[in-house]
Amino acid sequence: MTDGYLIVGLGNPGPEYELTRHNAGFLALDYLADQHCWPLTSEKWQGICGSGRLNGQRIFLIKPQTYMNRSGECAARFAEFHRLAPEGILVLHDDLDLPPGRIKVAAKGGAGGHNGIRSLIQHLGSSDFARLKIGIGRPPRNEQGQGMPVDRYVLSAFSGDELELFNSRLPLIQEAVELFINQGVERCMSQINGRTAEQQRC
Repeated sequence: MTDGYLIVGLGNPGPEYELTRHNAGFLALDYLADQHCWPLTSEKWQGICGSGRLNGQRIFLIKPQTYMNRSGECAARFAEFHRLAPEGILVLHDDLDLPPGRIKVAAKGGAGGHNGIRSLIQHLGSSDFARLKIGIGRPPRNEQGQGMPVDRYVLSAFSGDELELFNSRLPLIQEAVELFINQGVERCMSQINGRTAEQQRC
């Protein structure tokens, strides 16, 4: 049993990145903090952080301010200081391989091409942390098979429809985080991943 939980939202700092697809993790963590009245008002180890309790468990939240590809530096120092095991960490991040609006929880795994996850694995020295993946889809292609480069796509702002869809998923993300804390990652995956796309849209 872990002595507390760390919820990490991934993104890039600065107003120019605020509503970009790559900042889905930041936006989700902001929502979670607001819903539980866990203000993100402290700054430590190049991160914006907050804390609270849920059903007697210590909860820490952090938004690394080191830019995406160095997210692990901040998160690892925070986890080490508070003696939090990788199994007690849940990372909220965008995922190109899931369609927009789709939410999926994974107990562990590789980086999957995500620079923030790669940095976390490197600095934590483990891939045994859970991930809550927020689908953003891949850039659409024209008839010639050409589309926006991925690096530009993830750093572009959500369209109006995408942002509306993302906002409608936030209560589901909150439910998933609470399941992870209260009942563990296996139960969380079963409850969240087992739903069809249509059920996730309800």
